[in-house]
Amino acid sequence: LLEKMADISLKEAALIVGVVTACYWNSLFCGFVFDDVSAILDNKDLHPSTPLRNLFQNDFWGTPMSEERSHKSYRPLTVLTFRLNYLFSELNAVSYHFLNLVFHVVVCIVFLKVCKLFLDNRSSVVASLLFAVHPIHTEAVTGVVGRAELLSSIFFLAAFLSYTKSKGPDNTIVWTPIAVTVFLVAVATLCKEQGITVVGICCVYEVFIAQGYTLPALLDTAVQILRGKGSIPFSMLQTLLKLIVLMFSTLLLVVVRVQVIQSQLPVFTRFDNPAAVSPSPARQLTFNYLLPVNAWLLLNPSELCCDWTMGTIPLVESLLDVRNIATLTFFCFLGSLLVFSLRYPGDSSKTVLMALCLIVLPFIPASNLFFPVGFVVAERVLYVPSMGFCILVAHGWKKLSNKSVLRKISWVCLAAVLFTHALKTLHRNWDWESEYTLFMSALKVNKNNAKLWNNVGHALENEKNFERALQFFIQATQVQPDDIGAHMNVGRTYKNLNKTKEAEESYMIAKSLMPQIIPGKKYAARVAPNHLNVYINLANLIRANESRLEEADQLYRQAISMRPDFKQAYISRGELLLKMNKPLKAKEAYLRALELDRTNADLWYNLAIVYIELKDPTEALKNFNRALELNPAHKLALFNSALLMQESGDARLRPEAKQRLLHYVKEEPQDSNGYFNLGMLAMDDKKDMEAEAWMKKAIRLQPNFRSALFNLALLYSQTGKELMALPVLEDLLRYYPDHTKGLILKGDILMNQKKDIVGAKMCFEKILELDPKNVQGKHNLCVVYFEEKDLIKAEKCLVETLALAPHEEYIQRHLHIVRSKIASLGAMEQSSLPSDGTAATEAKKTSFQNLKEAKSEKTTTQSTVDNKEQSKKKKPTEKSNVDKETPKKSTKEIKDIEKKRVAALKRLEEIERILNGE
Repeated sequence: LLEKMADISLKEAALIVGVVTACYWNSLFCGFVFDDVSAILDNKDLHPSTPLRNLFQNDFWGTPMSEERSHKSYRPLTVLTFRLNYLFSELNAVSYHFLNLVFHVVVCIVFLKVCKLFLDNRSSVVASLLFAVHPIHTEAVTGVVGRAELLSSIFFLAAFLSYTKSKGPDNTIVWTPIAVTVFLVAVATLCKEQGITVVGICCVYEVFIAQGYTLPALLDTAVQILRGKGSIPFSMLQTLLKLIVLMFSTLLLVVVRVQVIQSQLPVFTRFDNPAAVSPSPARQLTFNYLLPVNAWLLLNPSELCCDWTMGTIPLVESLLDVRNIATLTFFCFLGSLLVFSLRYPGDSSKTVLMALCLIVLPFIPASNLFFPVGFVVAERVLYVPSMGFCILVAHGWKKLSNKSVLRKISWVCLAAVLFTHALKTLHRNWDWESEYTLFMSALKVNKNNAKLWNNVGHALENEKNFERALQFFIQATQVQPDDIGAHMNVGRTYKNLNKTKEAEESYMIAKSLMPQIIPGKKYAARVAPNHLNVYINLANLIRANESRLEEADQLYRQAISMRPDFKQAYISRGELLLKMNKPLKAKEAYLRALELDRTNADLWYNLAIVYIELKDPTEALKNFNRALELNPAHKLALFNSALLMQESGDARLRPEAKQRLLHYVKEEPQDSNGYFNLGMLAMDDKKDMEAEAWMKKAIRLQPNFRSALFNLALLYSQTGKELMALPVLEDLLRYYPDHTKGLILKGDILMNQKKDIVGAKMCFEKILELDPKNVQGKHNLCVVYFEEKDLIKAEKCLVETLALAPHEEYIQRHLHIVRSKIASLGAMEQSSLPSDGTAATEAKKTSFQNLKEAKSEKTTTQSTVDNKEQSKKKKPTEKSNVDKETPKKSTKEIKDIEKKRVAALKRLEEIERILNGE
């Protein structure tokens, strides 16, 4: 390539670099907008953790080519450059825009070299400068996804330049440039599909430029051969051989490309390209009218729009439509140029012919002539055709400037065109600064495109400006009443505004617009797969009502019946079935989803949650581990697998549990739950200082963290720091005045450590106000009466306590002892309960068991996916707060916990000392 550019002077290259920089410097300040979100932000193929082979198995947007929702745009080399950007700067938009700018400079310089094959030096520079500043290129250069055009164009032009070297002395064939051409064509095609069209340009160049044939001469030769009056000239045979090699290589590339898309065309809806699904003659008339529309954009790029789908260009449904005049004029002009270039020999006709080839051939894939495309007009696809347009303009300018009368005016006009185009390009770049600015600029040009109204709504929605977003979504439904996505957007926004009734009404309208299922027939409607999310969104809305769970399940099943490979329907149904307490059916739903996608970490995570519900922690942990193999930073899998390991009671798993929680708090440094559970692990390992530090950190992040406050107080009380526990308990009871366990612990510390009988009595009385049948609180109040030396009241209290728990032997013994003391009135002042070790231990155990319930807490979580129409967001997951009281455990579980912490029983020995009069 460098050798081919050797005759481009340094001044020319510097001029092009300077002009491009002056026009596109502000593109560096733009973000990721429109299609960039899907191709860059949401594309996992950019991440270093994704195997490189995935780039060659997925489409441009990261979707497997085998999936129906794939756009079948196979551009792995372009995605590879995005991946390199990500490697060096991750999602810093500046580096992506800078590389696009560099590629545009390279295209302009290589284009200058191509121009010099057909134009003089001055005209070539003019053509290259016009190409460099043309505003139609802002979508290809400033939009990051436009890199596909830029890269493909570099190899497209390089392939053509290589082919021009295939003619040797005496018209011999030089095969090396042809081989290089075939290779470069393949590379260009792997950057973008239109790269393959350079083969057609090479063929035209070979016949009409390299060999110098004209159409009349070719026809005369063909007639002579058919009449048997002559044979095929040797030079023509050589030309045919080269063309056969080129065409065979092209055919091979086409076959490979068809294999890659697995002989499936992408699914586009009538909203993407209304003419494609229109009947004749509207389809043909509209597609032909789009040709002069594109030509007008090249001639007059004053009104540019990022999206020309839907109702932007109304269908041409009649031959009497006045727009047919534009179509007729366009074809007459094009035909006259074609006749001139093919009929007459000379440099001028050759220049016009090559310009026409550059305009027409690269545009064919986007013309809807051979297969439908997902757009009506797209400015970026005019990037290569504009090269031919610039050559035509430069050639015409040359003709004018050579006439002395028009020389000055031609220079003035050229300067005006270059200056105004450069200013327009510079101004247009700012439109691409954000999604809001881009789509608002589009609405100034076109108010009949519902998609634009939707996209402005999405931009506002991303900024949490739901009220204003709703206005744009509603306008979209008015512009296009049958737009399913617009009604879904309205419904989702009403939901965000907590207007569930209005949200359901909008979803029902969207659902009514879906094609109806015909019993016994396969669902084959050409509908955008994301429109099926209307069933998911509606079901997700109504399942908040416990009485409508079956109705929600019916919607999920309806979506699955329409698309048996609809993965999200299985995921959402699995979550619902868990909510309906049907874990076995939920398991079936997740296993079916895993058949469709075994690389989805969220699915393995959800399946782990099912196994937790099925009381199978071993399988749950296996599935958590599979989720983490696929995504080592899966936050919920890290968190909940650590809890599962902690609750297993297996000390060997604690180090790994700790590592996962440490990883979790690194990913979520503001989540107090992670620090709390690290504290619980440290308590299990008897690392009291470490546990204290983690608990304090959790409380700093969430001052009202119920479980963290209580367990920190419990930790202090277990380690002989009862007085440090009191202010923590005060905080706990300020936030949660009805926290029974906190009141018990506070009363215990006040009575045993502070000797504050009154304060302790208030705590135990408060407990009985909240729960008159609380045995522990009642018993402790009896101890207070005993301490107050009111044996009659203590006896009555113990009788009431025994009625609440008639089988508790320690209460019976204590009652017997109190009655004995009452009978011994003469020794009342010195009375004390005998030191009955068994009864004391049981009393202590009972008190401690109730306190320890909050110590063994468990969090189970579920993953749910937000089905947002045209949304550009990540999949969120939902996690229940760890700050909840634990469900009651069995007596055996409580005793197992108690055995691990026998040392903590010493804290309650003060009760026995009181009762024994020590």
